[in-house]
Amino acid sequence: MRTSALVLPFLILSCLAAHGGVFPYKYREEVLPNGLRCILVPLDNPGLVAYLTVVRTGSRDEIEPGHTGFAHFFEHMMFRGTEKYPADVFNRIHVEIGSDDNAFTSDDLTCYYLTFSKQFLEKVIDTESDRFMHLKYAVPEFQKEAKAILGEYNKNYANPFFQLEEKFLDTAYDKHTYKHTTMGFIKDIEDMPNQYEYSLQFFDRFYRPGNCVVVVVGDFDPDAVMPLLKKYYGDWKPGTYTAAYPEEPEQTAERTCHVDYEGQTLPLLWVGYKGPAFDPAGKDFAALTVLGKLNFGETSRIYQDLVLKEQKVDFIDGSISNHRDPYPFSVLTRLKDKKDLDAVKSRIEATLEAAKTTPPDEKELAELKSNLKYGFLMGLESTKSTAMNLIEIIQLTGSLMPIETYYKTIDSIAPADIQAAAQKYFVAAHRTVGTLSSGAK
Repeated sequence: MRTSALVLPFLILSCLAAHGGVFPYKYREEVLPNGLRCILVPLDNPGLVAYLTVVRTGSRDEIEPGHTGFAHFFEHMMFRGTEKYPADVFNRIHVEIGSDDNAFTSDDLTCYYLTFSKQFLEKVIDTESDRFMHLKYAVPEFQKEAKAILGEYNKNYANPFFQLEEKFLDTAYDKHTYKHTTMGFIKDIEDMPNQYEYSLQFFDRFYRPGNCVVVVVGDFDPDAVMPLLKKYYGDWKPGTYTAAYPEEPEQTAERTCHVDYEGQTLPLLWVGYKGPAFDPAGKDFAALTVLGKLNFGETSRIYQDLVLKEQKVDFIDGSISNHRDPYPFSVLTRLKDKKDLDAVKSRIEATLEAAKTTPPDEKELAELKSNLKYGFLMGLESTKSTAMNLIEIIQLTGSLMPIETYYKTIDSIAPADIQAAAQKYFVAAHRTVGTLSSGAK
């Protein structure tokens, strides 16, 4: 989300959750003239601060053929240092301040986070702003890390869930970049050591203030911290690149795929239907969220039958994943015996068909809505957990404000909304079925 300095010198949003609102803490959002959004959440947790930089770039942004995996690549390269703070100095500082720091990448974001004692906050702002503005690495460092990423891919590939995800997404999508996993296509990872110049281009495009959100949570004074953020990030130049994301054509027939896993493993089944993008005000997304928990949660009929009574599977999960663009509503399960694949698949499809015509129990629906809000609040129990639980809404929307909109939408969902969403999305022609088992199918 970018805010033009020509239109708006800076934007300050001081927010306090309304009485009865979901997010319980006062917070402040300010957009600097260069487009960097800063979100400050002071807590009464003495001594600790969590500091996050959410880059709203993930594998979704890898739109050019032959260049997948670069969002994840920079999760690694961002620890390579700058002229001011070379890698050894940067790492020594983190050791000296005793920070708990790491990073992760997903389809829609890359996130860098630290937790540390509050007296080191200015030093962290200094080092974090420096690496985002002045990351520097040479060809040998680039190639070394690219080869390490190939090793990470090979390690992940031993996991049957990873293999099924890779095959399923490649089958379910034709054009959109959700077609590949966060790791990227193997042929692109193998060629990554030859893509030094492209890596510089990728960083220049996406590691810009208008594409990033800095989040500070914990024991600090916002009036003291905001000037520091302006001081250290103020010279970061806004970017001009705008990505053109490929539009996925409508799926017109069921698709299937199968993975013959070379090792020994229990069979996996993934049934997915093309679904909507995350929308905090959208009833379709909220209804499918509720539907998944009602129909595949631990109190559901299919869970009670397949997991507990018949013991044909050891888990089953049905959900719509939060993504910035349309993503499948997915049901994933692991079976005890390959011979039950067809029967379990039929039970899943029957459950989804029944959701079109059978309204959920209103009492169960009301309890689930309450549990969703309670579950969110329970994730705000510490400085670090509060910060980590805000990442998803920030990467999806660029702000904290849509939290209230989203839970109001959840509260508004009626049985008829759930039935309507089931009828709209659970269409056989929009279904993809993936299976994995040891040996031949």
